[in-house]
Amino acid sequence: MKKALITGITGQDGSYLTEYLLELGYTVHGVVRRASSLNRERIESMIGNESIYGRTLFLHYGDLTDSSALNRILEKVQPDEVYNLAAQSHVGISFQMPEYTADVNALGVVRLLDALRDTGLAGKCRFYQAGTSEMFGSGAPPQNEDTPFLPRSPYAASKLCAHWMVVNCREAYGLHASNGILFNHESPRRGENFVTRKITLGAAAIKLGLSDSLVLGNLESGRDWGHARDYVKAMHAMLQQDSPGDYVVATGETHTVREFLDEAFGYLDLDWRNYVKTDQRFMRPTEVDFLRGDATKARRLLGWRPETRFDGLVREMVDADLELLSNTKRRI
Repeated sequence: MKKALITGITGQDGSYLTEYLLELGYTVHGVVRRASSLNRERIESMIGNESIYGRTLFLHYGDLTDSSALNRILEKVQPDEVYNLAAQSHVGISFQMPEYTADVNALGVVRLLDALRDTGLAGKCRFYQAGTSEMFGSGAPPQNEDTPFLPRSPYAASKLCAHWMVVNCREAYGLHASNGILFNHESPRRGENFVTRKITLGAAAIKLGLSDSLVLGNLESGRDWGHARDYVKAMHAMLQQDSPGDYVVATGETHTVREFLDEAFGYLDLDWRNYVKTDQRFMRPTEVDFLRGDATKARRLLGWRPETRFDGLVREMVDADLELLSNTKRRI
């Protein structure tokens, strides 16, 4: 039975990856940050399952800013695979908190890689680093593994530093370490401060009479959106390869925020133009205008393909938010 250690287990990707690995027969260990209020809703069903929690799922307190905790957890768990999904992952917030973003996203990876070497696990376990299409920035689409990186935010710059640290560690010490350059991936578990979830939650609230407007920023940004449930399978596939590598994971289709609005509001028989306002406060100092990934390498070497289409993704998110707000009657 393989053992996997996941940082960021309580996040969107972490929860889907945990479910997938448990289905495959893994024992999963997750790193969670200590906080005064618990934020484990995405994995609550697994924690509440006595046949899983304490048997094939375990949680450990730790943080990417704490080297000693990382060393202690790795020594105790002795994982076969490590998936680093923890990050300050909000692009807009990274402009307001660049130092913290770099500390977690860049130096956090350095600490984790060093911990693997210090514990003697570097030659034994396999490592996955969650990269991002934001690293391409203003690079010409379609973006693939050979496209130059031109980051346009502190978030993208911090992730790019982590990317190259993984490459360097791989080449210098022979660590089986892979970078997943994942394009935007969403789900009903996406945080409410991300634009896709703001749209589906806002549309559901308007439909239910719990809101009468939605405020957004740039409606013309184009993104390659897929489903997080599909993308975690690519993460796992990377660590099953004989040799490590870097892979773009994407659908190959681009849609603008405006098109996302069309799909979400249209699904509810609403015209978003009657409700959506734009505000300069939500505009980024530097914007990434258009991303479209070329996942040819992932298809060829990993056998990976996205299973969820854009319209299905949006409708699944809208349905989930309709159910959520119908049960809570929470105003947005």
